Amino acid sequence: MQPLRLAHYLLLFALQLLPYDSCKAATTPTSGQASVTTLTLSAGEWPPFLSEALPHQGVVAHLIRDIFAEAGYQVSFSFLPWARAYHDTANGKYAATAVWMLAEDRTKDFLYSEAVLSEQFVLFHLKQRHFDWQQLTDLRGMLLGGGLGYSYGPAFDDALHNKVFKMSRVGSTEQNFRRLAAGRIDVFAEEISVGYHTLNHQLPELAGLISHHPKPLLINQSFLLFPQNSPDSAQLLQAFNQQLQLFRHSGRYQSYFDRLAEGGYQ
Repeated sequence: MQPLRLAHYLLLFALQLLPYDSCKAATTPTSGQASVTTLTLSAGEWPPFLSEALPHQGVVAHLIRDIFAEAGYQVSFSFLPWARAYHDTANGKYAATAVWMLAEDRTKDFLYSEAVLSEQFVLFHLKQRHFDWQQLTDLRGMLLGGGLGYSYGPAFDDALHNKVFKMSRVGSTEQNFRRLAAGRIDVFAEEISVGYHTLNHQLPELAGLISHHPKPLLINQSFLLFPQNSPDSAQLLQAFNQQLQLFRHSGRYQSYFDRLAEGGYQ
């Protein structure tokens, strides 16, 4: 028994010397199968796209997890404040961070995937108000509600700068809808899925009072970001993009957003 016991101790000692990063990636053996590489990604709260409380943690988390699964990776998400998700991932704590708009200053820290999400921003208004617009000059003299730090596109920003209309900004979608219902703003610019999720789940008493104009204010794209300083990022980016293309070509990609429209991530 002594040689076996000695071999056991030597094995334990050797395992302690192996490098391990539990937040970024780990390899887990499975019975009768090849080992599975697990990745931890950071994300911020942005229901219904990303949220720790939703089924599958939101439609975008579900999509990203399944894309990586097809490439042989098992994914978990760590939900953090957005600024911390950015900082910690840029410093290599997480394999990637989901999801972000394209911004030139972020390219020094991250590699961008192909577009994961197309967002449609619209103008929400009270149903009792007759509201129509086709060009930004149609908003002349109005007070719009918006989010802190948001840009709604270069043309919108130029019109705002030239005082075609005014914008009052607050920190949450819920606050803006309450202001809209109280008549303190005329219309409110928000991503359509985010807006209706907030109305239906946080403000059901206002959901029947508010609608949106069908003309998009902005069509925007968001991306999965991989840290520039990680040696694994280029390989993970390539694997993710390849599977994302396959999802799109097969129609599987659209099925996630069809499910979202049907209430599947409530």
